[in-house]
Amino acid sequence: MLMSTIIKDQSRNSYMVRTLIQGQSPCLVEVLRVAEIVAVTDVNVLITGETGTGKELLARTIHQASPRYQQPFVSLNCASLEEDLADSLLFGHCRGAFTDAKRDHDGYVHQAADGTLFLDEVADLPLTTQAKLLRFLESGEYQPLGCGFQRHSTARVLAATNRCLDSAVAAGTFRRDLYYRLNVIPLHLPPLRERRSDIELLAVKFLSSLAQHHGLRCPGLSPNAVQCLQKYDWPGNVRELRNLCERLLILLQGQDVQVENLPPVIRNQHDQKTASAGAGFVLPVNGIDLYQLEQDLIRQALASSSGNQSQAARLLGLTRDTLLYRIKKYGIQDR
Repeated sequence: MLMSTIIKDQSRNSYMVRTLIQGQSPCLVEVLRVAEIVAVTDVNVLITGETGTGKELLARTIHQASPRYQQPFVSLNCASLEEDLADSLLFGHCRGAFTDAKRDHDGYVHQAADGTLFLDEVADLPLTTQAKLLRFLESGEYQPLGCGFQRHSTARVLAATNRCLDSAVAAGTFRRDLYYRLNVIPLHLPPLRERRSDIELLAVKFLSSLAQHHGLRCPGLSPNAVQCLQKYDWPGNVRELRNLCERLLILLQGQDVQVENLPPVIRNQHDQKTASAGAGFVLPVNGIDLYQLEQDLIRQALASSSGNQSQAARLLGLTRDTLLYRIKKYGIQDR
């Protein structure tokens, strides 16, 4: 009976994770695989990635795939917190704790109850609040502002940031001990430019679901339009793609989307990359040492990006995983 329950739970976890987060690229599939594993535990998870990559969606997916799925999922954007109110909003306060505290207030930790508390943009949490969050993560106890007693909560904490917490720790704006406490299981969501093979799949999915939502006829995507979308770097990531799909749906319902229907910024980048590809590389008369050239380019990219491997990979037109493989292959030291 126990084994059948475990198998049933694992099957549900896999279904939830892979239906809510769409994509088939290897770098994303690996993230989803780890998410399936951690979903059934209470371990802390730190989700990193650029703006628009879907960090909150991944957090919600982990919650929905966990045994807590029938409990609350409470999301808090730490960047929106005023420093003077951060403690009160997160941990609550008792009446009279400050001038405007006319009554007791339950914070987000209390609201999460036995569910999940998602702290988005956790790097922006004030230092004083970070110390209290650390205590809560270590003991499950917290003290509402102005109250003379401790409360206890079993809420699970998932955190996310689009910033480098290592740099924040070095700069003294984020507690090192809190970083280690949150970063038990790191999950990095790759930007859309590192999973270009998923762009068509995502666009078709967005167009279909948005058409159903708005009650409009779903447009199609011409092969040239798909190629153009795949060459764009998507600085706004999945969120930017979704917004574009909604615009195309409204303006071109029931039609086939052509390259000329896409925004100029997308068309221009497509034209530039096509022209660059057409120019090609001219082989010197005396030939080259291909392996040495590749190593030199990798070192230059790492130097130009100050050791940021994701940025170096973009400079080279590689995925981060491919770059890491080649760094290891050549024994290149990242300085």
